Amino acid sequence: MIFKGDSSRVSLGRNAAWALIAALVATPSFAATDIQVWLTMTPYNYKAFEALVKDHNRSQSEVQVKLRNFDQPEALEAALADAVRTKTLPALVELGDTHTLDEVVQRAYITPLYTLLNTPELKRTKWFVSPDNAFIHDAKGRLMALPYMLEIPVMYYNVDAFKKAGLVPEVPQRSWIGLQGQLVSLANNGSRQCPLTSDLPVSINLENLAAVNNQLFASQDNGLKVKGKTLPVFSFDSTFVRHLSMMISWVRSEIMVKPEFGLRSTERFAAGECAVMMSNSGHIGEFNAKRGLHYGVSGLPFYPEVTATPGNPFLSGSGLWATKAENKDQSAATVKFLTWLTQPEQASRWYQQTGFLPATQAAFDATPASFYEGRGQWRELVAVYAHAGRATAQGFRIHNYSNIRAKFHQILQSALDGKQPAVTALQTAAAEANKLVTQR
Repeated sequence: MIFKGDSSRVSLGRNAAWALIAALVATPSFAATDIQVWLTMTPYNYKAFEALVKDHNRSQSEVQVKLRNFDQPEALEAALADAVRTKTLPALVELGDTHTLDEVVQRAYITPLYTLLNTPELKRTKWFVSPDNAFIHDAKGRLMALPYMLEIPVMYYNVDAFKKAGLVPEVPQRSWIGLQGQLVSLANNGSRQCPLTSDLPVSINLENLAAVNNQLFASQDNGLKVKGKTLPVFSFDSTFVRHLSMMISWVRSEIMVKPEFGLRSTERFAAGECAVMMSNSGHIGEFNAKRGLHYGVSGLPFYPEVTATPGNPFLSGSGLWATKAENKDQSAATVKFLTWLTQPEQASRWYQQTGFLPATQAAFDATPASFYEGRGQWRELVAVYAHAGRATAQGFRIHNYSNIRAKFHQILQSALDGKQPAVTALQTAAAEANKLVTQR
């Protein structure tokens, strides 16, 4: 039974409800802050990072990350130049440490990472790589960029190829002369087309030939302790001459394929064509995902006559550099994304999926022992970077090094082509490098 007046109250209730709905619809919603991240990753590593970002974007609505990947660093640099002119810079950009560091830091649009680390979200982060390492750290040990794509050169080896050649144990020897004998056996027993390949001639045969043999690459502690106006210089001794002479003979006798670039070397190793490859560790994730590839990871070879125990190679790779934010919202959004990336779950996942070194100590600690099974020395090769290393392996800082490395590359290629002997090539390399150091 409905009494008189009830219908009017029902009508008023409906009107109030509709008014509330209208008010809610009319209330402006808070839009997410979009940030751009520009990268130069291999296709495999880019997909891994893209998957991380998708998870990030789904996990919350405050910050949405948009990615752009470039095939080559040169293409990214060109796009950056345009972005500076049009004031459309990304919030984060992947850039390599050129071993001069100043070239990147002095760009007007770059914000060093350490200026963002005072935020509550990042202040307590324990980074993995020791601050004594010069790579992506300044002279005070402060981080200049998020150390998310750091890698080291390693020696990959195909376990099945070693077994087929009858080599026991099925691992490469760490001495260069011992490895030479194994390469001959590999070439004669199934790996004739590619006993050894590499895509890092300067890194393997100059930079890390010094570091792994506990020698200086350049004077004044590799340029890290420059005194006054005296510049570091290069002087390649008999160890370098002996080594390059051996590499020339390896190419001539076809136990080493002349260094190849781009993705060619890694593609050949992943396909099982090459028995040994010396390249950066950032390929580990791709190789782990390759069905039928049974491989291990070892440290680079050394000369026992020079050092009793091998040293550690220089860090290489790149980091995520922050740019100067347009406003407080973008700055806060960038910090939130960096914080999410460095949380143990994400950071350890990235380390395990790629082969880049862990960004944080928590990422390393969160990685189970099972991850390293069948991967040779990989865990040991990584663990040492959490501690201060010898002066010979803490990195190097050389003015104009990108041009010096290009010159080294050109001269090494000429030597490996048999166009000049090792001693002449190295004398030329040192002389040309010492000229370039002085150019401003």
